[in-house]
Amino acid sequence: MNSIAIGADDAALELKNLIKAYLQEKNYSVADYSSDAQADNTMYPDVAFSVASAIKEGKFERAILICGTGIGMAIVANKVPGVRAAQCHDTYSAERARKSNNAQIITLGSRVIGPELAKTLVNSWLNAEFEGGGSTAKVNKIDQYEQQILAK
Repeated sequence: MNSIAIGADDAALELKNLIKAYLQEKNYSVADYSSDAQADNTMYPDVAFSVASAIKEGKFERAILICGTGIGMAIVANKVPGVRAAQCHDTYSAERARKSNNAQIITLGSRVIGPELAKTLVNSWLNAEFEGGGSTAKVNKIDQYEQQILAK
């Protein structure tokens, strides 16, 4: 069974629940890092940082983050060294996020896309694998720049 992390803020709990159930139907074990709007004061930066840190630590190979637009989650996740998160609202970008950029995290916007498109995007991204080739040098260059900044 494959394992995947998922996280959402209070604006995206409904879509997160739908995607979580969809993944479980596809035999994924899903670790849910979402905030509970009624139970705590967790904000999307907390959720995104926790999920991205789990990716960095090797607990999961892939994760899905969902907020109102997908933008905030992507910004926060990309602050964690070694993590590549891509905001996607179309199937081509979802597929290329993995094939060209080796993105471990996809971010979605619950206020931007509907449930059926969300499932299609998740499928496109999960079914894609990093192609390497000419993209390897580019992803390596991203890693080099990241290390350069961290060394300062």
